[in-house]
Amino acid sequence: MSLSALVLNCTLKPSPAVSSSELIGTQILDELGKQDVTGEILRVVDHNVRFGVSADEGDGDGWPDIRARMLAADVLVLATPIWMGQPSSVCKMVLERLDAELSESDDEGRLLTYNKVAAIGVVGNEDGAHHVSAELCQALTDVGFTLAPNATTYWVGEAMGSIDYNDLDPSPEKTVSATQTLAVNVAHLARLLSNSGYPPSE
Repeated sequence: MSLSALVLNCTLKPSPAVSSSELIGTQILDELGKQDVTGEILRVVDHNVRFGVSADEGDGDGWPDIRARMLAADVLVLATPIWMGQPSSVCKMVLERLDAELSESDDEGRLLTYNKVAAIGVVGNEDGAHHVSAELCQALTDVGFTLAPNATTYWVGEAMGSIDYNDLDPSPEKTVSATQTLAVNVAHLARLLSNSGYPPSE
């Protein structure tokens, strides 16, 4: 069964700047490809996404196009850097826009995000990957996504260090292994939900 994924790169840097979040997002997409999941990666800051909590904030808002791609995909991946121990402001804006999904449902009362699987990629030069992952896991399940076991992969460098994830060649073995596990579990769960989704809401 053919499945699709959308990776949202939540870096603060517009294209074509080098981005570690872009790298880990691309690596996740590559590993998903080995599980017959095709997809694309979008850099959110390149799309004029407006602040707000509705599905469309009007006036050239870039979110409706991203949202349409998200709803067409089976898997959503958030790739974010760590800043001051937190997900990036861009990532938090994405979560705020996803809040609108709580007001949208299908003909049987289910959120449109039900039967979709989410995954997370985190990079940074300081500790905080577990905290960032916890925030994103909670938010994504709140708005209807399902998470597989080991749905997060991450890399953090030395505290106050100057080495970024994209400076490493090859990527660290532990991160590569975590990304492979993420892809296998996410693809498996997405395939199960595609074949047998959640029951209608009462």
